[in-house]
Amino acid sequence: MHMRLTALVLAIILALPYQPSQARKVKKFVHQTVAVPQVEKKVIPIETNNTSLVLLVHQNGQLETAHYGAPISHPEQFLGAGVNTEDYNGFRGASYPATGGRYIGEPALHVKYADGTHNTELYYVSHQVTSREGCVTTAIDLKDYVTELQVRLVYDAYLAEDVLVQHTEILNGGKAPVQLLNYASSSLYLDADDYLLTHFYGAWATDMQMESEVLGHDMKVIESRRGTQATQGNNPSFLLSLNTREFSETSGEVVAGALAWSGNFRLSFEKDDAHRLNVLAGISPFSSAYPLAAGNTFVTPEMIYTYSFSGAGGASRNLHRWARKYGVYGGGKVNPTLLNSWEGAYFTFTTETLLRMMDDAAGMGLEMFVLDDGWFGNDYPRNNDDAGLGDWEVNVSKLPEGIEYLASHAHSKGLKFGIWIEPEMVNPRSNLAQAHPEWVVQSPGREIYQGRNQWVLDLSNPAVEDFVFGIFDRTMQLAPGIDYIKWDCNRVVQSFGSPYLEADQDKFFVDYCQGLYNVMRRIREKYPQVIVQCCSSGGGRVDYGALKYCNEVWTSDNTDGLSRVYMQYATSLIYPACIMGSHVSTVPNHQTGNVTPLKFRFDVACAGRLGLELQPKYFTEQDRITVDRCIASYKQYRDLVFGGDLYRLASPYDGSYYGLMYVSPDKRRAVVFTYCIHFEPRTVGGKVFRLQGLDSQLSYSVVEQNVDNSCWWGNSSTFTGDFLMNGGFNPTLYGLYTSAVFLLEAR
Repeated sequence: MHMRLTALVLAIILALPYQPSQARKVKKFVHQTVAVPQVEKKVIPIETNNTSLVLLVHQNGQLETAHYGAPISHPEQFLGAGVNTEDYNGFRGASYPATGGRYIGEPALHVKYADGTHNTELYYVSHQVTSREGCVTTAIDLKDYVTELQVRLVYDAYLAEDVLVQHTEILNGGKAPVQLLNYASSSLYLDADDYLLTHFYGAWATDMQMESEVLGHDMKVIESRRGTQATQGNNPSFLLSLNTREFSETSGEVVAGALAWSGNFRLSFEKDDAHRLNVLAGISPFSSAYPLAAGNTFVTPEMIYTYSFSGAGGASRNLHRWARKYGVYGGGKVNPTLLNSWEGAYFTFTTETLLRMMDDAAGMGLEMFVLDDGWFGNDYPRNNDDAGLGDWEVNVSKLPEGIEYLASHAHSKGLKFGIWIEPEMVNPRSNLAQAHPEWVVQSPGREIYQGRNQWVLDLSNPAVEDFVFGIFDRTMQLAPGIDYIKWDCNRVVQSFGSPYLEADQDKFFVDYCQGLYNVMRRIREKYPQVIVQCCSSGGGRVDYGALKYCNEVWTSDNTDGLSRVYMQYATSLIYPACIMGSHVSTVPNHQTGNVTPLKFRFDVACAGRLGLELQPKYFTEQDRITVDRCIASYKQYRDLVFGGDLYRLASPYDGSYYGLMYVSPDKRRAVVFTYCIHFEPRTVGGKVFRLQGLDSQLSYSVVEQNVDNSCWWGNSSTFTGDFLMNGGFNPTLYGLYTSAVFLLEAR
């Protein structure tokens, strides 16, 4: 009976006329396909003195990366290659792949349009080539013919340095706003049998640790979502060793890359089923769907690449030469040695404390004194880190004579004078926090979390930009001749949001970083000569975006000599030594408790920009002899550290010894640093370091620095370059924390 009723009901339903529900009604439309103009097949070569990037334009307008690597004398030969055209997995090798069409991989560009669609297909329109001294710029215009979205890929080829710098300009040519969901600076396809990725991770006091891994299929992502201090967890840089599973300083093909951006970033490495690798680099899309109004253009940060045929060392030297000339503010210019007050005085000091430290600095032959945290705040005095940030007036209890008095004393001693600020931050216990709570980064209705007892000021707000610029400006007016600003940033962004942006919260992370750059740009327009150190709890802002405005970075808050060996080695893979602030501090070290010899600490610090971070009055008489000798010696060769070519001779990650050297461009002078960093029992011979970069036909005098009795049998003698580079240099470094520095000069 039940089955008969079911059948009857079903028959009645089927007999009824079909009435679609309102929810399922579909608007009728006529499908119209926009015809994409056919173009002439062509190649676009982008060349430096020793490398070629070849882009291929297909007849259907698709733009493909055909080659990056060794020079191609006749790149038009790629016209007949038909390299990596479409297959059932989609279009491979797109020079700037977008979500849509037949592309199914990770996109460089993902746009959501006003009608809710996500498809973009970019086709070649035209390209232009322009030149300036040392650089050739190629700009390639692409277009989506349905939405009128336009993309310009801009490649700057720095000829002598073998460096390519790419950025992308995205123009909304339609009539309605769009959202940019992904907007990478660059996409680079590589073709090799194996890819060894070397990248950098870390945390506070363990900045820039090196890690290598062989890439498998699918995707590897390196990303920061910290908002500020974006590079303290991961650095936006890498090296890719091609066709090998081993890292080498001296041999093999290596691609190095670095993103010039101080905010959230994302690097992805996608190896497809054809074993090609797509490298995407740019701003992290995390909570950053960026609105782009009709007619507006979004310009991405720059991505910097180089290609080396002589291992990681060659890639580093390419980047360093480029950075000193183009990428670092005042790059290559020798910055002064200094004494910083922080670990010697912390928050507890008086005018007299600082004057005596200046006297000691001058007596040791240093060239600058830097007053660190603790000099400001009256209603909320800066006696510890829980008050005062935001109230940038001189603390009259500590320093009744003012900053001008201190600066004048420094100058009278022949010292430059510097001072610390942290302008992006505010303590809840401050007049500023009470006067402008709306200037604090916050999410409505939620707790504003503290880090290091402070909040972050909202640099996406132009009023805050003006305030932060004003902090720098007023600090410079505290005394005539302030020579140096240490700009700190001591916490990340949490529970993010901006009262100023209202409904446009997705813009926050991007606009914060752009607001920071707006401030730095104004600073450089008004104060082009001041030396600016970029400090962010140490290495939290080590990137080429910040270095466009800053002379140097504070490599790490960890000043321990042994820890710094690893950090400085890793940092030097991407960034030149001229940016690395490296200080000698007291023992036991305040961060690690480690005890190392004073000479070892100097020999490590002298491989960067030398400074001291301690209270000099506690030096013994013997200490002062070592200090004076090391500082005087450093001044004789520091031009090599700041402007020479770096060769890493032994990695601290691979054994008991670390070695590096800097060679002058004309190869007539060099300085060699050698260290024993693990316990070694006594042996008959010394460690052999094969020196690099010398002229094999020249003869060099070799003189060990800062000792009476040398650790090398050949000290103060003269040797040919080929002898030193082929196994003849073997200083005896017996025991943990022994070190030696040698100055080489052609005779």
